Amino acid sequence: QWQLVESGGALVQPGGSLRLSCTGSGRTLEHYGLGWFRQSPGKEREGVSSISSSGDNTNYADSVRGRFTISRDNANNTVYLQMNGLRAEDNTVYCCATSLTPVSETPLEAEKYDYWGRGAQVTVSS
Repeated sequence: QWQLVESGGALVQPGGSLRLSCTGSGRTLEHYGLGWFRQSPGKEREGVSSISSSGDNTNYADSVRGRFTISRDNANNTVYLQMNGLRAEDNTVYCCATSLTPVSETPLEAEKYDYWGRGAQVTVSS
């Protein structure tokens, strides 16, 4: 069964760091671009970051650029999101998804992604 599973969510103080992981089972992730998204209650889903299948191309939302870093380890079928300098506004559920677009592209629009994990909760609070 094809699954994407996020892990690494936790409670962290403002200014702290977390690394989220997105691991695929039942399918080889290296054939897909991947994206990280987040959605808070009452808000639209926001594309946070994306990475091409090779890892050569990355993209970031303005709200996280310079603080978050996306990477992938195709040998371990995993994509990571390193989050530094966390803020209260980063407090939400983060999901990963596989891209429908050509593997070299790095879109941040949710409609360009088709398969989603269930998410990991990131709580930023003192």
